[in-house]
Amino acid sequence: MQDHQLLNVLKEIESKQEELLSLAKTLISFRTPSPPARNTSEAQRWIERYLQRQAFTTDRWEVYPGDPNVVGTKLGEKSNMFQSLIINGHIDVAEVRPGEDWHTDPFQAEVIEGRLIGRGAADMKGGMAAALFVLKLFHEQDIQLPGDIIFQSVVGEEVGEAGTLQCCERGYQADFAIVVDTSDTKIHGQGGVITGWVTIKDPNVYHDAMRRQMIHAGGSLSQGANAIEKMTVMIESLQVLERHWAVSKSYPGYPPGTNTINPAVIEGGRHAAFVADECRLWITVHFYPDESYESISREIEAHLLAAAQADPWLRNHPPSFEWGGRSMIEDRGEIFPAFEVDTEHAGVHALAAAHQEVFCEDASIGVSGTVTDGGWLAAAGIPTVIYGPGQLSEAHSINESICVKELVEFSKVMARFIYKWCHQQK
Repeated sequence: MQDHQLLNVLKEIESKQEELLSLAKTLISFRTPSPPARNTSEAQRWIERYLQRQAFTTDRWEVYPGDPNVVGTKLGEKSNMFQSLIINGHIDVAEVRPGEDWHTDPFQAEVIEGRLIGRGAADMKGGMAAALFVLKLFHEQDIQLPGDIIFQSVVGEEVGEAGTLQCCERGYQADFAIVVDTSDTKIHGQGGVITGWVTIKDPNVYHDAMRRQMIHAGGSLSQGANAIEKMTVMIESLQVLERHWAVSKSYPGYPPGTNTINPAVIEGGRHAAFVADECRLWITVHFYPDESYESISREIEAHLLAAAQADPWLRNHPPSFEWGGRSMIEDRGEIFPAFEVDTEHAGVHALAAAHQEVFCEDASIGVSGTVTDGGWLAAAGIPTVIYGPGQLSEAHSINESICVKELVEFSKVMARFIYKWCHQQK
């Protein structure tokens, strides 16, 4: 009886492809680019109502004004005995700038030569649509799963606002989590990212005419310095550390030197009539799945403070540091924790089996070339993988697209996995 229900769902995925595409087109039609953000309320209300029609209990709250999270929960018939699942995705998409050469309206998706084109098709409204579509088919087939299903539609992923972190802080837990983000239907873990600010400040302020007193023999301002010039000491030191990391650290699946320290933005000085008394450097750091953002930030601080000890002025005016943040928009900072795939976990085995049954090939297990909110789920103690349709090269691109066939096949994998996993005893 139960296997017959699953077979019916798989047949309907094949026969109702237009319904799946219509759902994806609807999600794409909501203009949710971030930046500027604060524009997801309408889309999230739509998803909330969609989940409610599938008998989910919903929870909706504002992460930022105009940007709410939505979580739908459908409790299993025997929750305490069978495995539970979180399906996670973000509703925000990459920005679209005026003048970009789109073949179609980026928010009015079209299918052209077997590909669905629109902003968010790959990253990641395609994956969201497929998961929602499968949940609807389960409801229509009156499939009562013994384990719990939690669907999270979150905001802010594109700008480090970590709507998923708030889901974790709100107490949502499960035995396994799938982030249905862009992975070309490969099972991925990820490295991490943290941003930081390095600040150098002279407690004194000088007219630019006093510069001679700082740099020439007989000058009387040995205690003064130009903060912009002193920041070059820090930048050169970061380059030394980055090169050291490239030869001293590695992780399977990543090319050497993937762990980078990017000096992304520099701010300093008042105007041309002053010696710059302050300089701030904004850096972006990529690190490997077996590292933490806490240890990486400590390592960088220790390296820069040691470099400062070798400089006569910085020795007495060492740099200060600010790490991370909850929003690239609000506080100009972000964190994406790294996580590794536990290849021995039962959820990974079940997902790989579902993939093999649909694609008739072994699932590829590796690491993502980018970052997702999955790190927050893993940090909350939930075994997590990234597994979604779409190629990373399409994410954020002009004329972003996803292969319709891959979207359909991904839906079949999700149907098989959800059914099998939530029927598996704890």
